[in-house]
Formats: sequence, C-alpha cells, structure tokens
Amino acid sequence: MSKYVMVDAISQFRMRYVVEVPDDVENPSEGKYPCTPEQYASDTVVCEDTREFSQEHLGETIVSTREVSLEEAIAQWRKDNGAGFDVWSDELVVKNSITEIEFNRKKYEEQEEERWRNSE
Repeated sequence: MSKYVMVDAISQFRMRYVVEVPDDVENPSEGKYPCTPEQYASDTVVCEDTREFSQEHLGETIVSTREVSLEEAIAQWRKDNGAGFDVWSDELVVKNSITEIEFNRKKYEEQEEERWRNSE
C-alpha cells in the first residue's frame, strides 16, 4: 500500500516594479499628494495598480508535513478546489494532482508541450 505525505509550503517571489511619480510628490507638505515619492510608489504597488517590471522565484518554504491516506488527500483536494471541480472523478484528481514516485517535472512539461503542439 502506498504512503502519501501532504506538504504545505509557501512559494516566495521577489517582485519588482518601477512606478512613475508625479512631479508634485516631491514635497509631502505641499501639493495634491501628501507623501514622499517612495510612499506614492509603495501605495501604487499595494493597490495593485502597477505593471510587473521583473520577478525572481526565491523558492519554497515548507510550513508543515503530515502523512495522509489517499482518501484524505482527495477530500482535501475537493475542499481546496471548490465546486468547480465536482465533476472530476477521484481517478482524475489522483492523475492530475498527486505526485507519483519518480515524477520528473521537466519531462512532464516537455511531454505536455509536445502534446499541445500536436493538437494545433
């Protein structure tokens, strides 16, 4: 019988934005914007009113691990992914969402790319 371990992780990215700042932001005590250029740019990023300049993936940080049964994993998948996937069978969940022994991400992506190209 196979064993399954659920791993919760946080994926981190360093995001970079370059924000054009209006001329009258130079002096926070005057003008339309009561802030510094850095505050203006930071607020623009927090409000998600920016274009991405660049990003770098910083990796995964493991938060927790726990052994689960296949049934528990499928139940958690259904809870996490909501009603939009209710039509998926348990077999489809396992095939598409559970990493099997000796899975190779690079090989998988190459096969998917080839399959996509052949479908055009």
